[in-house]
Amino acid sequence: MMDVVQFHIDEEYDNERIDKVIAALNEDWSRSKVQQWIKDQLVTVNDQHVKANYKCSAGDIVVVRLPEPEPLYVEPENIPLDIYYEDADVLVVNKPRGMVVHPAPGHMRGTLVNALLAHCHDLSGINGVLRPGIVHRIDKDTSGLLMVAKNDMAHQALVDQLVKKTVTRKYKAIVHGVIPHDYGTIDAPIGRDKRDRKKMTVTEENGKEAVTHFRVLERFRQYTFIECQLETGRTHQIRVHMKYIGYPLAGDPQYGPRKTLPINGQALHAGVLGFNHPRTGEYLEFEAPLPPEFERLLQLLRKGD
Repeated sequence: MMDVVQFHIDEEYDNERIDKVIAALNEDWSRSKVQQWIKDQLVTVNDQHVKANYKCSAGDIVVVRLPEPEPLYVEPENIPLDIYYEDADVLVVNKPRGMVVHPAPGHMRGTLVNALLAHCHDLSGINGVLRPGIVHRIDKDTSGLLMVAKNDMAHQALVDQLVKKTVTRKYKAIVHGVIPHDYGTIDAPIGRDKRDRKKMTVTEENGKEAVTHFRVLERFRQYTFIECQLETGRTHQIRVHMKYIGYPLAGDPQYGPRKTLPINGQALHAGVLGFNHPRTGEYLEFEAPLPPEFERLLQLLRKGD
């Protein structure tokens, strides 16, 4: 049975191309993938098939019939999980830094998905190959909280909350430089870097809306300890946005300077996660403390960097 996603176009997306709007809903849905779905007549607007350049109108009803997931061939592995919450619909896990979320070429074992498949066998399949239950992701060297869907109902409900920007996601980070102002908002679209396909960058061309709010927690001689709150969830969003305004994350091998703090990977921790339970509607919020290596960096900075 084919999975179906239905939503209404609100004023925010009025007069936007339909392929751009659908791609904005899920970071796993590239513009080219959405365009293929439209060609395959898997997308309707107001019960009519449209072309990729169709301009949306507020109130349009969009239906996307997702292709059948391909068979999943991932080995379950008995890897310990730091579980903060679990019931029949949702699981919240605190991912350690250094763990890849889902399998990919070169990382087919030791991932969070391998561990989840050993822990429970009732994960959602909406994301298809290699990504069961994964509603949102954090990078390999970012630690912190993730929500995992155990069935398709929960998955769709959690994705809807991400689209509506009602999920609470707060991160702690250490950045290069001393930020003079206490609060700030970065509103700049993020897309694939044409010069380096492994990187993301701020770009109008094929960029998707990205908004990051930050506040300063502590200042040091050459660094700043901040908290970031995501309004959107683009790939590498905090890392790209902080580099864009001139304060790259400490330890970041892709977006930061080579001379940095002694940490293997970016100093970034997804510390707070909050959402409405997909079945009961109750708001749940969880907080994971900073990992020991992050705390050691702060102690080092407090002694004088």
